[in-house]
Amino acid sequence: MEMETVVRIAGLCIAAAVLAALLRRDAPELALLLTVAAVAVGAVLLLDAAGEVLALARELAALTALPNAMLLPLAKVVAVALVSRVGSALCLDAQQQALARLLDTAGALCALGCAAPLLRAVVSLLEAWL
Repeated sequence: MEMETVVRIAGLCIAAAVLAALLRRDAPELALLLTVAAVAVGAVLLLDAAGEVLALARELAALTALPNAMLLPLAKVVAVALVSRVGSALCLDAQQQALARLLDTAGALCALGCAAPLLRAVVSLLEAWL
């Protein structure tokens, strides 16, 4: 990821936060919509960086000869964490703390579920050594 991308996203976030703070007094719904739009634009700006990270992961997978069955759960856990964290933050911006906590809990449980194949592989490896 280029430094330029981080600077662009920081500028976007700061501008959106200032505008949302100004809107929140008179039009809280518009403030929330502005925040959601800024998150969407920021996510689009991150697509190139995500592509670079995926290319690196593929390269490392080829070098280590690890099967995709071992690497896919890691990618799923990262995706679950990102989605639940951003979604939870949006819920908190909307003053919906209970929904945010539910999403946090769902993210944690789903991440554990995604990591289950790795945990099983570790247990199998340990059983083979013992």
